[in-house]
Amino acid sequence: MQTETILLIILAGILALSLVLFQYLYKSKNHSRIYKVLAVLRFITVFSVLLLLVNPKFDKVTYYNEKPNLIVALDNSESIAYLGQDDKAKRLMESLKSNDSLNNQFNLEFYTFGKNLNTSDSMSFNEKQSNIAKVFKRLSEVNSNSISPTVLITDGNQTYGDDYQFLAQRYKQPIFPVILGDTTKFSDLKIEQLNVNRYAYLKNKFPVEIIVVYNGKTSMTTQLKITSGNTTVHSQSLTFSPTKTSQVIQIMLPANRVGVNSYKAELEALDNEKNTINNIKNFAVEVIDQKTNVAIVSDIMHPDLGAFKKSIESNEQRSASILSPEEFLSRLDDFQLVILYQPNHKFRLVYQEMERLKLNAFVITGTKTGWQFLNGIQNDYHQVITHQEENFQPTLNQNYGVFIIDELNFNRFPPLQTEFGKTTFNIPVNTILHKTINGIQMDEPLLVTFEINDKRGALLNGEGIWRWRAQSFMDEKSFNTFDDFLGRLVQYLSSNQSKSRLNLNYESFYNGNDDVKITAQFFNKNYEFDNNASLNITLVNKGNNISSNLPFILKNSSYQVDLSGLDPGEYDFTVSVTDENISKSGTFKILDYNIEQQFLNADVTKLQQLATNSAGKTYFIDQINDLPNDLLNDSRFATIQKSSKKVVPLVDWKFLLAMITLSLALEWFIRKYNGLI
Repeated sequence: MQTETILLIILAGILALSLVLFQYLYKSKNHSRIYKVLAVLRFITVFSVLLLLVNPKFDKVTYYNEKPNLIVALDNSESIAYLGQDDKAKRLMESLKSNDSLNNQFNLEFYTFGKNLNTSDSMSFNEKQSNIAKVFKRLSEVNSNSISPTVLITDGNQTYGDDYQFLAQRYKQPIFPVILGDTTKFSDLKIEQLNVNRYAYLKNKFPVEIIVVYNGKTSMTTQLKITSGNTTVHSQSLTFSPTKTSQVIQIMLPANRVGVNSYKAELEALDNEKNTINNIKNFAVEVIDQKTNVAIVSDIMHPDLGAFKKSIESNEQRSASILSPEEFLSRLDDFQLVILYQPNHKFRLVYQEMERLKLNAFVITGTKTGWQFLNGIQNDYHQVITHQEENFQPTLNQNYGVFIIDELNFNRFPPLQTEFGKTTFNIPVNTILHKTINGIQMDEPLLVTFEINDKRGALLNGEGIWRWRAQSFMDEKSFNTFDDFLGRLVQYLSSNQSKSRLNLNYESFYNGNDDVKITAQFFNKNYEFDNNASLNITLVNKGNNISSNLPFILKNSSYQVDLSGLDPGEYDFTVSVTDENISKSGTFKILDYNIEQQFLNADVTKLQQLATNSAGKTYFIDQINDLPNDLLNDSRFATIQKSSKKVVPLVDWKFLLAMITLSLALEWFIRKYNGLI
């Protein structure tokens, strides 16, 4: 308590006492016992009221016991069932849940994980992927300020995500891995990895890289075959020994047929080989008969140029060339789309030739744009020239209806820099992004698309889009989301097909463990996004002719259906809109590949290293009886007594208010009873 407060309390006591002495001793000549009692009651009342005015504060300390947490995370992926460890894992989970001693000493928290971490103890062992790294990432966010030893029940085989051994170094809790799986070493031959491009071009050859790994004690020879349907397209012999345990095979295959071409790479199995599933790997390549060539024409050097090129070429169906206006004019016939970056008077012949050839154009303007030239060379839009610069942030137009746009964090993107002043359009445009200044959305577009006279165009009124691509990577840990957005814009500008009210986005083929999702957008007759539509998809498995019908779910500014879990095969589908005579059809293929069935043993070495680095201990599932006792007897996991200090003002003390009320009531009653009032 501060010295000033103590002095005020003393002063309050002196004032209260002075008032009582003046009223009951100095003014009154009656010094009977009743007057002395009344004087005491009056002192209590006045002093208490003055204390409330001073309102001193007191420290209130409470003590409580905090038990440590015990985190139990179970691998719920298919590999556990495939290795025959699912029943043992279930029994272990039940024994931990029912252990009274553990429940008395710890707060038990149960999780299961596959591709994601789930706060549940429901065990199905049907997850298609296992991401152990995400376990440590998510748990470190939740338990960073508590004692939380972690029991990790897994085979240690990760099929998705970052290296969990690296992320576990940031996890500040002891880890106790329980190893599921057979540790006996068997002779095994497997395709460790197969690398192939997703697209190839007709009448070209595409590369295939296969990494084959052998685990055995004797020398052996096997046959590698690659087949397409009933046709063998490649075959060769491979020799391995205890010292030569891996080979990298690189071959070239011909692309002779347009469309999705499926292949199977297969190794001839060893005698008595226990796991032959990992001897086979299915893959596919989509053969296309042409490539979209994009010209990026610029008279200046800018980081945006490299960002556009890398983003466009992230899709192997497209290539981009950065050219000066003079270089572009010498290669006019090579391109299907032209990106004009900050055009100036040197672009005059470029515009004339583009008009003659009816080429679609994507114009990007900024601080180096020759607006006087640009206003005069075309009549589609006009910019007020102020010779001042302004920064604009983007806001997505949720009703944009020309093609599907996934929800990027546009509001987090850095601003683009361009000419300050209003841009007016003389043609109908579809706004993708609005300009925003200081969080206030303006009635001006930042990015638009338009169609006129069988030509398509787009205008981005701002430079600095390279920062958007960088920000997208920071948010998503990948460039894919931004590149997909720009890729769809390029795809739209590269085509002159008429606008559709129903747009679909899907892949032509999916690997067996991929998420199979189809997104759709539906627009009303005014081409405004309709978020009240009812979309359904009808699927037909071409192998067994079994059909199914599923609804789409509205998600942000599009509809989505999740088809993950479908059996491998080729599927025809039709997406239709209820109460509308509108539908679209397509075909996709799911390749037969289960990554969770590629493992023969648990990764014992990695799990033991994990325990050592975190000051934990490993246990095999058949030797688990010591785990509860080790946890209970570990001095690091004792219950901790903690204190909580709270500053309480005197005005919160209800008993003081009750005392004031009681003293006033008693004083009034005594005076009334004795006829003094």
